[in-house]
Amino acid sequence: MSEPEQPKHRASDFNTSTFPTWCPGCGDFGIWAALKNALVELGREPHDTVVVYGIGCSGNMANNVNTYAFHGLHGRPVPVAEGIKMANHGLTVIVIAGDGDGYGEGLGHFLHAVRGNADITYIVHNNQVYGLTTGQTSPTSDKGYKSKSTPHGVIEEPINPISLALGASGTFVARGYAGDIKHLTSLIVQGVQHKGFSLIDVFQPCVTFNKINTHLWFQKMTVKLEEMGHDPSNREAAIQQAFRRDQLPIGLYYKEDRPAYHEQLSQIAETPLVEHPLEPLTFDELQKEFM
Repeated sequence: MSEPEQPKHRASDFNTSTFPTWCPGCGDFGIWAALKNALVELGREPHDTVVVYGIGCSGNMANNVNTYAFHGLHGRPVPVAEGIKMANHGLTVIVIAGDGDGYGEGLGHFLHAVRGNADITYIVHNNQVYGLTTGQTSPTSDKGYKSKSTPHGVIEEPINPISLALGASGTFVARGYAGDIKHLTSLIVQGVQHKGFSLIDVFQPCVTFNKINTHLWFQKMTVKLEEMGHDPSNREAAIQQAFRRDQLPIGLYYKEDRPAYHEQLSQIAETPLVEHPLEPLTFDELQKEFM
């Protein structure tokens, strides 16, 4: 009997010389650990992996993961990641964003990337506040939530990212909890392996500014879909689970196989754009092509 193959890397190989500056107990630490564990389990090389970061506490992770990284503008990491994947679909492309980043300024990018089925993995740190700017209300804050930006309570209903992704024909829709690193690692592995757009919304407690949605609160409220016998091929059942309020389901809500965006483009379906021969053209030749 042969011995099991040893992983190429350890999680520590994906560390940098910089340690995170998040508040002690922040849920970002759990997501950071799960991401590194997932890259090890997947056998990914740092030089074959690109992580695109938005603005916010989650975006500070750009300093702490030893892969190629792009730290983009607030709400704009998804289109950058799509461009990277279009240029070289041989890369593993992951996006790290926050709930304000991804579901506020970046909501339009998120929905169009879902319906286009771009082959990227979107990990959203959902702490229901703007943590970096000291705790203002975010798009996922519960109705009535009081903060320095909404002292009388939030008027709007919160964004439901799971139902939005399902409604936009998402092919991989999941949710994790930063306090369960093993479970979250499994979801990230599945998301990266999936050919198409993978949403992994992560409950990520902000221990400094959100005193309601705490680790203890999530430990009481979350329930695992796989332990409930949920069928991730059933979109209607996934939608029903997305709107539950008595408990908060985590795990894989829905998955289906459908061609990814780049696989439907004949020019790059087989050969990545970066491997195409570059034929030198003079400016006059190029101009004639578009006249």
